[in-house]
Amino acid sequence: MQFQSLDEIATLAERLPAADEAARAAALARQNSLTKPPGSLGRLEDLALFMAAWRATDRPRITRAQALVFAGNHGICAQGVNPYPQSVTAQMVANFQAGGASINQLCRANGADLAVVALDLDHPTADFTEAPAMTEAETLEAMNRGAAAVDPGADVLILGEMGIGNSTIAAALASALFGATPADWVGPGTGSDEAGLKRKIAAIEAGLARHGGLGGMATLAALGGREQAAICGAVLAARENRTVVILDGFICTAAAATLYATDPRLLDHCLVGHASAEPGHRRLLAAIDKRAVLDFDMRLGEGSGAALALGILRAALDCHNGMATFGEAGVDGAEGA
Repeated sequence: MQFQSLDEIATLAERLPAADEAARAAALARQNSLTKPPGSLGRLEDLALFMAAWRATDRPRITRAQALVFAGNHGICAQGVNPYPQSVTAQMVANFQAGGASINQLCRANGADLAVVALDLDHPTADFTEAPAMTEAETLEAMNRGAAAVDPGADVLILGEMGIGNSTIAAALASALFGATPADWVGPGTGSDEAGLKRKIAAIEAGLARHGGLGGMATLAALGGREQAAICGAVLAARENRTVVILDGFICTAAAATLYATDPRLLDHCLVGHASAEPGHRRLLAAIDKRAVLDFDMRLGEGSGAALALGILRAALDCHNGMATFGEAGVDGAEGA
């Protein structure tokens, strides 16, 4: 998948694959024949049906799970919105590559192959209080790099991010797309104190005054970052392959929300791994009509909550595929109930 213009994103839902309702119905029939009361496994059953619809089979399996972490730097850091220097982004990328981060451990524990994509870390985006963060060409380049990183053979794609200052980016995107005040979306991120929160709010207010009233993809360019654009590209490439996406927390969800604002159908194949402790995330989940798989008070980023949710998705499919039906188990009187 190659993106030539931001305008084309609004038309993609018409040609990208949709959920396979016949596969979903067949999976539901299987669920209702398994040795349990129908619905008794709750969301595990829902997740199995979701996978069936998007993988277009009544017996979906996760043979290959891919995790991608995109990293970028942001010009808005000139406004003092983060207590850490931008050099930390590259240092954390090195930590990912060396296997020393939380996401490395969670991917290993839950069976995902991790790759980290650093996006021009020596060239931060522009300060959006003074100019658009990215040009259209820069946005498209990052989206295409995100799309190119996706394994077309993956059954599931976990998406995460790393970038000093990007909790400010997420709050700016959410406020621009869904209203409310910047104060309603801003949280501590990597540990901002009260003065830091005020600087975040002021920076976002200035950015909205300069770039307000734009559509989803134009907002991504004006206020977003390269890792947010790469996430969008990866989401769309996964859709082309019928790969289910698990989004991470607030920052990752805010990036994907630019696609939702363009056409809500563009996120139909996406799950949200967890409800972040970052305060804007629950508001954002309500805005895009998504329910997180987990609620563990996490706010690390890196794809960590999405990787943890992969274990739940695997468990859902193990139950769906591995349980006996009433007939197979020789249990009387309940087949298909």
